[in-house]
Amino acid sequence: MVFSAIVVTSALKGAIGLMGTGLWLVPLLIASLSYYRYDQLDPESRPIDKYPLYSDYDFIVIGGGSAGAVVTNRLSEIPDWNVLLLEAGPDENEITDVPSLAAYLQLSKLDWKYKTEATGKACLAMKGGRCSWPRGKVLGGSSSLNYMLYVRGNKQDYDHWESLGNPGWGYDQVLHYFKKSEDNRNPYLRRSPYHATGGYLTIQESPWKTPLVVAFVQAGVEMGYENRDINGERQTGFMISQGTIRKGSRCSTAKAFLRPVRLRKNIHIAMNSHVTRIVIDPLTMRATGVEFVRNGHRQIAKARKEVILSAGAVNSPQILMLSGIGPKEHLQHVGVPIVKDLRVGDNLQDHIGMGGLTFLIDKPVAIVQDRFQPVPMMMHYVVNGRGPMTTLGGVEGYAFVNTKYANHSADYPDVQFHMAPASINSDGGAQVRKVLGLTDQVYNTVFRPINNRDSWTVMPLLLRPKSRGTIRLRSSNPFHSPIINANYFSDPMDIAVLVEGAKIAMKVNEAKAFKQFGSRVYRVKLPGCRHLKFGTDAYWECQIRHISMTIYHPVGTAKMGPYSDPTAVVDPRLRVHGIAGLRVVDASIMPTISSGNTNAPVIMIGEKGADLIKQDWSVLPSSAVH
Repeated sequence: MVFSAIVVTSALKGAIGLMGTGLWLVPLLIASLSYYRYDQLDPESRPIDKYPLYSDYDFIVIGGGSAGAVVTNRLSEIPDWNVLLLEAGPDENEITDVPSLAAYLQLSKLDWKYKTEATGKACLAMKGGRCSWPRGKVLGGSSSLNYMLYVRGNKQDYDHWESLGNPGWGYDQVLHYFKKSEDNRNPYLRRSPYHATGGYLTIQESPWKTPLVVAFVQAGVEMGYENRDINGERQTGFMISQGTIRKGSRCSTAKAFLRPVRLRKNIHIAMNSHVTRIVIDPLTMRATGVEFVRNGHRQIAKARKEVILSAGAVNSPQILMLSGIGPKEHLQHVGVPIVKDLRVGDNLQDHIGMGGLTFLIDKPVAIVQDRFQPVPMMMHYVVNGRGPMTTLGGVEGYAFVNTKYANHSADYPDVQFHMAPASINSDGGAQVRKVLGLTDQVYNTVFRPINNRDSWTVMPLLLRPKSRGTIRLRSSNPFHSPIINANYFSDPMDIAVLVEGAKIAMKVNEAKAFKQFGSRVYRVKLPGCRHLKFGTDAYWECQIRHISMTIYHPVGTAKMGPYSDPTAVVDPRLRVHGIAGLRVVDASIMPTISSGNTNAPVIMIGEKGADLIKQDWSVLPSSAVH
């Protein structure tokens, strides 16, 4: 999702070196954040970028993102263990802290800037037929770039993982780890058995919202859905978004898990450290260390106990394959010596949805960039931590709904809605079109005529795609980006479900709750769909294939499963099959994608993975591992 760009006024359009030409207001914003607010909200100082490093450590964690920051924190709770965290990117900055600036972080130096391969089946309205896949190259990883939405998924997701031969991963067990991290500050959830307070990760609603999200939830109730906590007992329903924010500021895993423990003597953090391979002894088949390049210098750090790979569903398989662990035929093709033949890089899954569904309204209540006055808005944010700059990337509401293909009695919805009080047109073409990669023809034909008009959108999202893609090496050069074949819509059922989701989204707009705004669908057709009647199943399929919206949830590329599963890469304790001293702890271990935004589940995986490591090294009794 890319709606955060919409709330950034024209005076904020550069954001210094991150985002292009710096304008006068951006340094003022940074100075204000730094001197008046930043240390008040985050009394912990920034993590220490350690020089020089030791030659060896007990544990080396690769990747300081959504899982790696959690693992580093929890392992360093054992004072006798020393832990090295290697992160390819730099530290966060004051711009990453501002929720509404999320889209301006895409295509910046904090983003790996990946793109999918063109297939001719999806992303047809994007330049080159390729979808952008932003991934965080920064401490905190993608939790420092994302839209902060806190969604755990469905109970049945985790019970299914357990049924595939992964004991300990059922919902009743993983709920403990969701709650372990959580500091939920929504008052109405204070007594819920599904939530907790006092954890490292703060979760709140945005303190600012438009009346459109209230109408969205009311519309859901009109349609027979409940206004409920979708992270609670049941998932089906509508809700105002919850996010990983703290007093209006982003709460990344770096902020939540690393800053509070920065002074622990047994943690070393090495930023700007690009891992090139895991060192594996071919005689013992054991991971013994990590090779990385830091500031142009190649180094090796040895691991006395384990290497933990937490580089995410794109970079973890890349690093495994560069280390000789992966599909034999592919490694031979790119010239990497084979250590272990495993199905690394297969089983790639991602949530895909339909973008561009735009509803125009007559009342001036939506997020329109030209309406906001930059100085008052900025100062309100800096002084009070409130106002439009606290919006969760612009996503004010979400819902979980049932198409005709879902089992309505099982509380296992198959489509998620993201609702935003804005659309692709709302920033006048300044940033949203860039991060999406929309072609000029599509933007100029469809969205330019309604630039800066009041509008809102619903994006239907496919929760459990049947299609599977792959991650492969482009070459044996660790600095070449991997080949990402998302393989969207290779299974026709994925399109069929999304078409039904689009039709339900249209019904949301038709509810009485939206009549007061004069809400109506914007009917200008996409250039590639002009031959089809607007609003038909065929038209929706065409729009889905053109404005294919990923919200950047790749998972599954180092699948968890028992040794008997020939497609599994790690066992239920997250140990790589056949390689001692090596685990994967991140989104890539998911056998199947969780039903909703994946950041909260990845943090849970980090929590549980750390406990598994502690148990296996006999510092935690088995009864303590849920």
